[in-house]
Amino acid sequence: MKIIILIPIYNDWQSATKLLENINNEVSGIDHTFSIILVNDASTEQITENLSNFSNLNSVQILNLKQNIGHARCIATGLNHIIKNEEFDYVIPMDGDGEDRPEEIKLFIENFNYHPNKTIVGERVKRSESILFKLCYSFHKILTYTFTGQSIKFGNYTCLTKSTIEKMLSDKATWSSFSGSLAKNCNDKAAISSERGKRYFGPSKMSFLNLIKHSLAIIGVFKFSALVRSILFVLVYMFLIYQKISFIMILPVIFIAIFLISTFIISQRGSLDEMNNSLSNILIIDKII
Repeated sequence: MKIIILIPIYNDWQSATKLLENINNEVSGIDHTFSIILVNDASTEQITENLSNFSNLNSVQILNLKQNIGHARCIATGLNHIIKNEEFDYVIPMDGDGEDRPEEIKLFIENFNYHPNKTIVGERVKRSESILFKLCYSFHKILTYTFTGQSIKFGNYTCLTKSTIEKMLSDKATWSSFSGSLAKNCNDKAAISSERGKRYFGPSKMSFLNLIKHSLAIIGVFKFSALVRSILFVLVYMFLIYQKISFIMILPVIFIAIFLISTFIISQRGSLDEMNNSLSNILIIDKII
């Protein structure tokens, strides 16, 4: 089988180099063909590392973008390029900093035997961030499930079939949220247990603000479900307290209103036209090996 590993990169070439070295070591002896496509999100730092000495990889390409578009859109651009220009059986999107552990690629491959022709997701069973961040992430998952009915325990680190990619590229939500779009467009998924690794170099780029945006982007994929659930919550809440309404008791309703407005605003980032035209943002493709 031909497997393409898709990696978005922005000013983190040292980590990317180490990741490619580890991937090269991990796929040694696996009887499949592995290729790498890096999506360079208009990095301001130049590549100084050697990206060519990987004997177990069939090819390494870099899609250099003209404009910075963000992580989710880099993945969407990469998938758009792959579906139109590459021969493949599966695509594995993963972060380029080491937080998606390359040793788990073997787990995806092993699951091909048990779940042929299925998309496989890496469900997080252990994270490496601070306790405070873990608590905030748990709250994000609870919030997502409460307002969408979707239990989304996975991120970018997945193994996608061609049919799943085709469905995702026909949905504008993919341009805004990868995991939200995958949850929406692929109901029949298999899963492996995945541990969140530590960054190879530097601090994590997932700040609390980015986590809030990430959460709202996922919920935005299911915004109408969130709207219905919010209305039901408000109606029940107002019914229970209608005789004792005070300023304090109205605060949850205000919170719901702000939450819904933010969700609908962020959901507008999804654009099928922009995704379809995303390849025009590629300045040049460097073929390393």
